[in-house]
Amino acid sequence: VQLQASGGGLAQPGGSLSLSCAASRRISIFKVMGWYRQAPENQRQLVARITAGGSTYYADSVKGRFTISKDGAKNTVNLQMNSLKPEDTAVYYCHTFLGTDYWGQGTQVTVSS
Repeated sequence: VQLQASGGGLAQPGGSLSLSCAASRRISIFKVMGWYRQAPENQRQLVARITAGGSTYYADSVKGRFTISKDGAKNTVNLQMNSLKPEDTAVYYCHTFLGTDYWGQGTQVTVSS
């Protein structure tokens, strides 16, 4: 399984960014897909995840601001990030599990004025 993340970049506080993760296989085979982030000197943390059935989970720090979704036709999992804060600055990784963990290559999100 290969996961290719795209999107990210620089945004001002209060702004928006969108991330997309393209999978090399049909995403319907994955029980769950998610986005993690890792800020410098911090551990990688779960941001949001979505199950095959469409149930979602969000970290408290992003609840109400971020939205995870999936597109079965494009085999992508997306993360819409609104009302961005400087503390959202991190490298964002998409993730799934199919017998083992699979990670995308990471994409930088920087929130700064």
